[in-house]
This record gives sequence, structure tokens and C-alpha cells, in this order.
Amino acid sequence: MPIRTRPTTWRTLATAATAALTATLLTPAAADAAAPRESRPVHSYADAIREAVWVDTGLDEDLDGRTDRVAVDIVRPREAGRAGRKVPVIMDASPYYSCCGRGNESQTKTYDGHGDIVRMPLFYDNYFVPRGYAVVGVDLAGTSRSDGCVDVGGRSDIRSAKAVVDWLNGRATAYSSRTGGERVRADWTDGSTGMIGKSWDGTIANGVAATGVEGLKTIVPVAAISSWYDYYFTQGAPLYDSGPDWLARYVQTPEAREHCTEVARELTDGAPRTGDRTPLWTERDYVRAAKKVRASVFLVHGMQDLNVRMQHVGPWWDALGKNGVRRKIWLSQTGHVDPFDFRRAEWVRTLHRWFDHELKGIDNGIDREPVADIERAPDEWVTSTAWPPRGTHAVTLRPAHGARDGVGTLGLRPGRGTASFTDDPALDETDWATRIDTPTPEKAGFVTRPLTRDLRLAGSSRVTVTVTPSTPTAHLSAVLVDLGPDTIRDYADAGEGIVTLSERTCWGASTEGDGSCYRETRAKTADVGHTVVSRGWADLGEHAGTGRGEPLVPGKRYTIGLDLAAADHVVPRGHRLALIVAGTDRGLIDPPADTPTLTLDLARTSARVPFAGGAAAFARATSGPPVTAPHTAPDGVRPPAATAHRVPGETR
Repeated sequence: MPIRTRPTTWRTLATAATAALTATLLTPAAADAAAPRESRPVHSYADAIREAVWVDTGLDEDLDGRTDRVAVDIVRPREAGRAGRKVPVIMDASPYYSCCGRGNESQTKTYDGHGDIVRMPLFYDNYFVPRGYAVVGVDLAGTSRSDGCVDVGGRSDIRSAKAVVDWLNGRATAYSSRTGGERVRADWTDGSTGMIGKSWDGTIANGVAATGVEGLKTIVPVAAISSWYDYYFTQGAPLYDSGPDWLARYVQTPEAREHCTEVARELTDGAPRTGDRTPLWTERDYVRAAKKVRASVFLVHGMQDLNVRMQHVGPWWDALGKNGVRRKIWLSQTGHVDPFDFRRAEWVRTLHRWFDHELKGIDNGIDREPVADIERAPDEWVTSTAWPPRGTHAVTLRPAHGARDGVGTLGLRPGRGTASFTDDPALDETDWATRIDTPTPEKAGFVTRPLTRDLRLAGSSRVTVTVTPSTPTAHLSAVLVDLGPDTIRDYADAGEGIVTLSERTCWGASTEGDGSCYRETRAKTADVGHTVVSRGWADLGEHAGTGRGEPLVPGKRYTIGLDLAAADHVVPRGHRLALIVAGTDRGLIDPPADTPTLTLDLARTSARVPFAGGAAAFARATSGPPVTAPHTAPDGVRPPAATAHRVPGETR
């Protein structure tokens, strides 16, 4: 259990408690009595070896005439080396170690006068080094103390981290300094490496795993990108008014900014704001390389993450499964939040068991436990033995006219006729859902009757629309909404579903320069009248699916499929499920050049939605004696008002 402290005394108490715990566990009797079901904190964190090496990437991205070296900071147990035991590695490769900080408290690396690490951000070294792991923090190329250039998920990013895995396995060269010639061997490790990290860090883990590098045994990507195109665009529709060139400038060093003009030009020219899929995006699509992945994957994501959106989960998860990768998943109700800050005790326990199993080979049974943990309500979790759960099947739902003009129905029978709406970039999904039972000009809404029993949606949906635009450009949004009262995490709040408290808890050992105690959090909740379950967007000019948009012919009919993000949500009895089709979703996609009116052909419009129990479950939930729908104001959580210059991994 964590040690609870008050803000003014946490370091003293943490040090004392750690010393007492370590002294107890270092006794032979205690060590012998411990069952070999988990690694124990029998190594001294205070006496750990702290060192830095620079690994040669084999690239010269900054064009200075010598190959780039990336800085690698290492904290490892001294006792293991003395006993001749090799240790596995937990590695976090990040662009944020000096520019921006890691974690909820924005920690940066700090160093002593010799340039050796004093504080490694996050709790990984404090907790795992005493348990017989080395923890390695890699400065991506072009950041902090590394050479090279930031290329936002491309060759330089991935090679700078992969080279470290190669070095840990004896296949690459490292040096004792950034420019010197003294070589350093990683003779203290058995080469078994696990990568972990949130957002950009986790994205690098995905990318390195997609190279198939030997020695990478597992990755733990948290809120991570699986395809960089899908971070900036969705089926041609732009998500932000900036591109990877801006992001590279945000994190790289002044030195890299000066010497990496060629890489910056490639990022600008290769990522046009048209939304076309260029070779730059192909290189940064890790899903297409999933067949190379050898590492197991423990994936964590917030289902209401509007930074690295859930579109990054479904294709990656499915591709890994198709290629036989061992997988585990946690899905929370939060936005862009680390599990250390929404389920701390269970996260540390589970991560410990996962690394013990994957890197130390301890048979602790975690591989035989449920694959998925899903947050059903704030701090209320359920599990599934598979995800999506067995027996889940996609059901084709059809929009149709209802008894009132402008208020449609959603069911299994095809509709007839048309429904029209006019794009209004000033409105968003909350505006649409709030006025679902009122005819309004900016949306086409369709709802089921109140459900007679709970209905679980799990997996990725797809909405196919046949639509006639009035202008040469048009963007489309499709959302699935649970209409009914609920208490959810307030993912649109500044904390994205959490509140940071003053009280601290301690996770591992501490030193004067690197404490293991972090501010606690609690759920930040909101009472709502509706919940957006899943979203998808597209530029209608991408209707042909070629990856290259084209001008529309006003008055011509087009058919396009909108891929909605993966989700896991139970629509409760008495609630209704809604499908809304509209134009610009303010704050989530940018508007088109024109302001189109779009006319849906209802007979050729449908939604494929994965329900546990399939069509039979949907039919049962929408039949039977009438159920009175709850009376409540249908307000929901309003998404962010602006999307400019969002950074994957930014802290709150």
C-alpha cells in the first residue's frame, strides 16, 4: 500500500518508511519466506548506479558530418552487478525531458556536476530499481542532450529509440560522452526491454515495436498515437490548424532548430493542409507494420481523449490481434490522463505484475486474467475476458423519418426520403445533442425509443452516408449519443476528468534529489443529460477512399463511410441511443472553405454499430412494453473551444 503523507512532511516520512521497509526485506529470512510471485524491493535505491551514455543512431539528420548520438540516462541496482546478475530494462523514450516535463507535476530530468542523472521523472525508477530492474530515460534525437533532429514519429524519432534497444542487446555502439571515443557496453542487462510512456512517449513505443526489433519484450503505450496522419487529420478533415513542423519546433533544442532546417522543410512540404495521405504519413503509420510486432502490448487509453483520440485504439488493437500479439487493455472515462492519476494503486500493482511476467518471466497469472478493464462510471471498473467481448456483432441501424418533421428514428428498418442540414461551424456535438428532440437546421438527428433493457456497445462503428452537397467543399461529422442522465468524468475540464489534490502518496524509494511521492487525485465529475459515446469525421472530398481529396460537384450525390472511434459503453434501460449527422464539429475539426447544405438519402444511410449480443440484443432492447424516458435537461460535456497547436503529452 502507498504511504500517505502531508505536503510539509512527505520527504522525511517517505525516506524513513523506505529505509525501514528495505531493512526488513534485506534480511535473509524475509527474502527466503517471500514467494517467487513478484519481484521484491531488496536493492538499495540510494546506492543505485546512475550513469549516462550516448548511443550512436547511425543517422546524420542534422548534417554536421558525424552520426547522431542520443543521450541515455540509466538508473540500475548496484547489488545485481556485484552478484553477477543481469537485469531487465524499463525504458521511456521522450522528447519532453527538458522542454516540457513529464507527468501530472511536469517533472524534468536533473543532473549532478558530473552529468549523471539525479532525478528521473515519474515513479518508475523509484519503484522498479529496488525490485531488480534498470530504468532508462532516452532523450529523443534533437531534444535535451541528444544530437539529431525531431521528425515527429519518423525515421529519426524511431531510430533514436530503437538504437538504444539494439545497444542493450549488443547490436549498437554507445559512448561515455556526446563527442568522445570511449565505448561503453551494456554488460549489466540481459537485454529484455519493456518500453512505456504516455502520448508521444507511448507513440515511440508503438513505432519501435512496429520495427520488430529483437529484445523488445513488451510495450505499455498510454494515450498513444498509432498513425500520425490520424493525429492531424481524419479522412481528410483537419483536426488542428498546425502540422508536425510546428510540433518539432516546440520540443527540439535551439541547436537542433538551427541545424535541422532540411528536416523542417520535409515536415512542412510532406504534410500539406489538404489532408492528402502523402509518403510522410505512410512512414508514420505503425498500424500497417503491425505484422512485425514481436512485443506484447498493454494498451491504456481514455475513451474521452480529445487530444490523442480513440481513433488510435481500434485499428491498432485489431491489427495486433490479427497478427497474434498478446494484448491487454484499460479503457477509462478520462481524457488525456495517465492511469497513475486516475487509478493509481491498481495501476502500480498491475504494471508491476505485467513487467514481472513479461521481463522477468515470473508466472504470476496475469496472462490468464481478463484482457480488458473498462471504467463504466467514475472509479467503477468492470472486466472482460476478451475485448470486444465475445458475442459482439455489428448491427446495421437505419435512420428514418419520425412522427415529427426534423426528428427522426433509428432502428433496423430502412428509411425513405431525405433529411437536410446546413453546416454551422459555431456549433458542436453538445449543441446537436441538447436539441435532439427539436428540429434545427444544423443537424440531422435520429433516435431509438427508450430502451427496455441495457445495451452494450463495444468496438468500432462505421456510419455510411449518401449525401448531396450544395458547395464544392464539405465536412461531415457523425456521433453516437447516449440520451439520458448520468454522472461521468468531466473530461472537458482542465484536468480532463481528474482533480489534483495537495496530499501525496509515495511509490517506491526516495533520495534527496528524487522523491517517490506524488500528489493524489480524485475524479472530477459532471452530471449530464447526455453522453457522446463515439465520434467520427470526414472531408466529403475523400469519398473515393484514395487518400487524396477532390472538389465536389454541387448537386451530385456522394457516398462515404465515416469511421467512428472505438468505444465501450452501456446505454442503460430507459435511455435512448441517437445517431447525429452534421457538418463542422466546433473545436474538434476545422470547417471547410464553404458553408454547405447537405441532403442525406436516408435509404442509403446507415450505421454499423457493434453490440454485445448483436442484432438480437438490439431488438430486445428496443421492443417490449413502453419505458418512460427520464426527464432531464439534455446538457452534456462541451468539447474544447479551440484546437490550435495541441501537443501530444502536454500536462495539465
